[in-house]
Amino acid sequence: MNSSPTSVAGGTGVSPTVVVIIPFYNGADFIERSVRSVFEQSVPANEVIVVNDGSRPEERAALDALAERYPFRILDKENGGQGSARNAGVAASTSEYICFLDQDDFYLPNHIEILVEAIPAKEARFGFVYADLYEADADANVIRTGVVKLGAKSHPKTDLFDLLRHDMFVLPSASLISRTAFDAVGGFDPQFTGYEDDDLFLRIFRKGYTNHFVDRAVTVWCIHTASTSFGVRMVRSRFRYFMKLAAAFPDEPRRSLYYLRDYLVPRFQAYFVDHAIDSTKHDNEFRAEMLDILEQYAAVVLANPSVGRKSKLKLRMVIFLLRRVSPSTVAAIGSLTKLPGLSAVRRLLD
Repeated sequence: MNSSPTSVAGGTGVSPTVVVIIPFYNGADFIERSVRSVFEQSVPANEVIVVNDGSRPEERAALDALAERYPFRILDKENGGQGSARNAGVAASTSEYICFLDQDDFYLPNHIEILVEAIPAKEARFGFVYADLYEADADANVIRTGVVKLGAKSHPKTDLFDLLRHDMFVLPSASLISRTAFDAVGGFDPQFTGYEDDDLFLRIFRKGYTNHFVDRAVTVWCIHTASTSFGVRMVRSRFRYFMKLAAAFPDEPRRSLYYLRDYLVPRFQAYFVDHAIDSTKHDNEFRAEMLDILEQYAAVVLANPSVGRKSKLKLRMVIFLLRRVSPSTVAAIGSLTKLPGLSAVRRLLD
């Protein structure tokens, strides 16, 4: 590794130091592609750390074999999730700027160069710079080339209410973060295995650090069914994030700010309803848990005086149906779109 990148941040004349941190959990099928992309950068990283988050012994052995060809550091820890692995990597590093990379994704060749050049000169409250990325399948076949631009309309992030109402689409694997800002907010919240990125960047924003968007792709984001984006872990994490936001942003009637009604319900409710409907239709092993999550969510909404009675009635009706009718009936109701009297129920179940 080169000890000093050739690019200069923001025209300051000072070469920044950059660490790349890759959380690893039983990802031997993908990790070589990720690591290779880091060592093929046009501007090299000063440090590369792969954090083994309690993988199986044979998976851990794959890292040793890979480290014989690429000079990265391996950090071992007990399994604690992606957020805790990233935090451990940051704690073990010294560089002033931080880049992350998920084990199944990979950098485009000028990832570090583009992001370092976007660091503004002499900005005391610099927080992070983020860019776009490609979406691809597990074999790196490209599906889309503008995920961030298409996913969120507001760049850079300037409005708290927009950040509460919508997913941020700031991905750690396509970002460069100031260590000062990262440390100021305590890093990732390890309770999340999904939404930990939104949570981190929201807290950095709230601390008054700046953010900047680069309208270029720097990473290839490979989506497949084993990704954190899929499965029950994401559902659980989404619910934890909703609860954290609901607690952090109580309504302020004197300022006419009704966070739950105007921002959190529009953002999260459809997810929780859809998860419960889908698990009920298929009568799968997570049916009881998904219904329980929906009921816990509903308890928060029903207790809030700003949410209208009609909205509360619809939510109660959905829960009543899912608790009392059979999976086949739920599926049948969902498919009936033209019969008189059922259109309202159909809308509730969609």
